[in-house]
Amino acid sequence: MKIVILDGYTENPGDLSWEGFESLGELTVYDRTAKEDVIDRIGDADAVIVNKTPLDKAVFEACPQIKYVGVLATGYNVIDIKAARERGIPVCNIPTYGTTAVAQMTFALLLEICHHVMEHSEAVKKGEWSNNADWCFWKYPLMELAGKKMGIIGFGRIGQAIGKLAVAFGMDVLAYDAHQNESGKEIGTYVTLDELLKEADVISLNCPLFPETEGIINEKNINKMKEGVILINTSRGPLINEEDLAKALQDGKVYAAACDVVSTEPIRPDNPLLGCYNSILTPHIAWAPKESRQRLMDIAVANLKAFIEGKWINVVN
Repeated sequence: MKIVILDGYTENPGDLSWEGFESLGELTVYDRTAKEDVIDRIGDADAVIVNKTPLDKAVFEACPQIKYVGVLATGYNVIDIKAARERGIPVCNIPTYGTTAVAQMTFALLLEICHHVMEHSEAVKKGEWSNNADWCFWKYPLMELAGKKMGIIGFGRIGQAIGKLAVAFGMDVLAYDAHQNESGKEIGTYVTLDELLKEADVISLNCPLFPETEGIINEKNINKMKEGVILINTSRGPLINEEDLAKALQDGKVYAAACDVVSTEPIRPDNPLLGCYNSILTPHIAWAPKESRQRLMDIAVANLKAFIEGKWINVVN
């Protein structure tokens, strides 16, 4: 079997091994692939592995020998699922690998908002503590989480992992999800979206991007929130109307927002959140600890191995 990986760099910039795929066939790995090079680089490969490189109908028409598509991610919107299905090509994703990492990142962002750790560290390094008249100082309001309400929109694996951390910090958890389950009820209280928006001190976005969730954070819903609410997004950028959020940040309705994802990635220089002093923006790294990427690699290899053995798993189409 010939295997080609079109954009392997973000998954493995050199600290992991491709040997699992190498054991399954003749492997070619590209760090990145421009749209105009996709068909040539696929060549006569049987299995195509991508992360964010689009595979549209034209690609499948030009490469009829493709038998398998693997996605090095949970999201698979870069693949023309219909075109693959019509040709009997399974598209396999990685349904869960970064639960712990994303939950950890959510609280890293939230704790930075609460304590401004880096700003205070930089102030110390600049001599502000050495020259201070008192034995301590702080440049920003500091905040405890205990007793506050964490609202989680999307209470699946990641949402529930975040909920457990919130409980450990002494927070009350409010959850909104179309599909309720017993494990969720053990962590928090399921409420309507309007109740969550009204009551939560901190709101964490952890739902999938569907037509009904796109722009769920908009002017109308922001107006339902508490004054001084904190917003965290480690899910999908288009869940937020960024113009509306930027206005709310500037007006003080939203105390602070921390986003690991934005509507267009890499972020555009004109993204309105860049101009907000009370926003934290990180470059889509919640998923990226080495341990998490190794799990992703292991599952991706297992997906292809199962296909070769005639036992399809994690098929999304």
